[in-house]
Amino acid sequence: MSKPTIEGGLSAAEVRQRVADGRVNTVPAAPVRTLREIVKANAITPVNGIIVTLFVLILVAGYPKDGLFVGVIVANTLIGIAQELKARRELRKLQLLNAPRARVVRDGVVAEIEVGDVVADDVLELAPGDQVVVDGEVLVSAGLEVDESLLTGEADPVHKEPGSGVLSGSFVVAGSGRSRATHVGAASYASTLAEEARRFSLVHSELRRGINLVLRALVAIIPIASIGLLVSLLRDPGQSWQEALQGTVAASVAMVPDGLVLLTSLAFVAGVIALARREALAKELATVELLARVDTLCLDKTGTITTGEIAFGEVVPVGGSSVAELQDALGALGAADPTPNATLAAVAAACPAPEGWTATGSEPFSSARKWAATTFPTHGTYYFGAPDVLLAEADLEARELVDRETACGRRVLLLSRAEGPIDRSLETDRRAIGVVLLDDTVRPDAPEILRFFVDQGVRLKVISGDNVATVAAVAARAGVPDANLVFDARELPEDPEELADVLEGAVVFGRVTPHQKQAMVRAMQSRGRVVAMTGDGVNDVLALKDSDMGIAMGSGSSASRSVAELVLLDNRFATLPEVLAQGRRVINNVERVANLFVTKAAYAVVLTVLIGLQQAPFPLLPRHLTLVGTFSIGVPGFFLALAGNTDLVRPGFLRRVLRFAVPAGVVTGLVTWGVYNLGRHSVVGELSLMEERTLTTITLLGIGLVVLVVVSRPLRLWKLILAAAMAAAYAVVMAVPVLHDWFELDVPGARSWVLIVGALTVTAPVIAGLGRWVNAGGDPAGSGDNAAGAATRRAPRPPR
Repeated sequence: MSKPTIEGGLSAAEVRQRVADGRVNTVPAAPVRTLREIVKANAITPVNGIIVTLFVLILVAGYPKDGLFVGVIVANTLIGIAQELKARRELRKLQLLNAPRARVVRDGVVAEIEVGDVVADDVLELAPGDQVVVDGEVLVSAGLEVDESLLTGEADPVHKEPGSGVLSGSFVVAGSGRSRATHVGAASYASTLAEEARRFSLVHSELRRGINLVLRALVAIIPIASIGLLVSLLRDPGQSWQEALQGTVAASVAMVPDGLVLLTSLAFVAGVIALARREALAKELATVELLARVDTLCLDKTGTITTGEIAFGEVVPVGGSSVAELQDALGALGAADPTPNATLAAVAAACPAPEGWTATGSEPFSSARKWAATTFPTHGTYYFGAPDVLLAEADLEARELVDRETACGRRVLLLSRAEGPIDRSLETDRRAIGVVLLDDTVRPDAPEILRFFVDQGVRLKVISGDNVATVAAVAARAGVPDANLVFDARELPEDPEELADVLEGAVVFGRVTPHQKQAMVRAMQSRGRVVAMTGDGVNDVLALKDSDMGIAMGSGSSASRSVAELVLLDNRFATLPEVLAQGRRVINNVERVANLFVTKAAYAVVLTVLIGLQQAPFPLLPRHLTLVGTFSIGVPGFFLALAGNTDLVRPGFLRRVLRFAVPAGVVTGLVTWGVYNLGRHSVVGELSLMEERTLTTITLLGIGLVVLVVVSRPLRLWKLILAAAMAAAYAVVMAVPVLHDWFELDVPGARSWVLIVGALTVTAPVIAGLGRWVNAGGDPAGSGDNAAGAATRRAPRPPR
């Protein structure tokens, strides 16, 4: 089979032949769950397994009415499947906008196609910022440099000459070239890397880890406690084995946190969907949580604080040169670079290419070098880039001009000329001939957005490859606090501890190389900082990958988009406060819901142990616990999980939940058990077992609503209405004969109501005081709404 030419690539007929042969870059299915996997993941869970087992046992015991609790897992499963399918649909819509593309040469024409349409031997164009999508062999190189650190860990970019190999998953940092696809499809080294944006998972989540720990503990406790209760009840001669099994099922149902996983997932999914509707692609469910935990936000100047649109200002001659000479040289530099970066493209647009300038050698711009160079035989070699890198000792006039303009916040580049070939060591004699002034435009919403993050206690760090004075001036215009605390990255220490010390003090960093950005992120993380990094260029890729949360712009390089956890497809920096708000909503609401379910499990364990020791009939039927769980946890928990909530958050989710929910559950269990026994011992008159259980059910529901109100704080009118509606719904059950007969409940007498009110009067202040105690004894490292829902300082509304 014939090989393609560099200029012509494959013909249409050759492409069709390779497609017929199956030599296509068939991209393996992205790691997003299929419909079958979604159904399986939501239906086959440990919690569902326990509930189904209990349902079978209650049927064996002959009490099908008590199997009402199985409806909870049916609802959980259906809602979970529906919500995940909805989220998958939203993510796929965004993925179409963020889908990677490949530029191939076919029939002599450069065309942009989907990655999956690349065939073996296709000729691909490579430019700075491109991610290599298939393994290949370099055919032509114009200073092509590829960073393979994501694959090999090698820090330095690799210069690629014709005949060299390039690996999929690496990215171009400098120069340009063309390569021939040698390994496509599954044979490609990293064929799935470009599809990572479609991943749908729950990794790196403190919330998820905490919930899983609770579930594992309960899965271990439930069988032991249930078997112990069953043995105890079977030893009671007054109960049949069916009644003993009925009581055991009731206790077990109460201990199972049947809706906790569902409501946690719903909170995450709702956040992902909310961000998707603002054209923010969250690649993982936990992305919604991440930004809310960030305490340090690192900003790249270009494309984040500024619009990224570089405008040519003017060119100022120095050293006796003329404006015409400078414009010709700049125009020739732009024309000689087949893939100019944004800066050179802006200069070339303002300076037309002159006639008669033919380049014989070039060194493309790279973020590490900070300069580019091109040789023209009849005119010499021109170096174009960062003044503080290219300025020679004799360039006094140029140095004075550069210092003056950078102090004013102008972006300044230097044009130098030398005789002879390009010298990468910059030891050749050069002289400055001109200074190019560019204008960066600060995003109109940047000051408001940055002020918002500062108000939330997030530290800002501006990390840029530009001149430090220019970066500081732009940062000051954008409203970055302490923008005068600057540091030139060329003087940064390599020792991680010393680097971390510098980062604690300085705010603005200039002349930062890509690998220094990565090292800075790691140094801050070593001090316990939760770091987010924003960026759009190829020089940001390593830092984006290593940060706790990488945030890329949709207009940025494909490499930066592929490694970031969040992609702002509409390039709106103003979306970040909304991401923060969604994260806070998820964290705070899941914490409240977790308190409800853990409290329920705790009081169920207490009742199980006490009744087991007492060898009395279990005070509640499974259907009673279904009522209590629905009205005090399930329905209100659904509304709490999806409610708006921008309260400040702090670490220690699981610790705070346990500090409130376990004591609250113990108190609830003890009081409920006490009321049950007072009813059994005729304190309120002779009661039947049904009346005793009704007394216990109402007491437990009342305390459950108290817990609901406490964890819902700070209170809002709708939360009080929600609690009242749940109490009213139970009252309807008691008032309608067919309902209270079906649930085996009896309307209590006046003396029973006195006991119920007395129990609530004693318990409510204890639960409320427990909430205040947990809040007062919380982690001093953070602030905000806690597990018990205590009112705290609320964040201002995110700017629009």
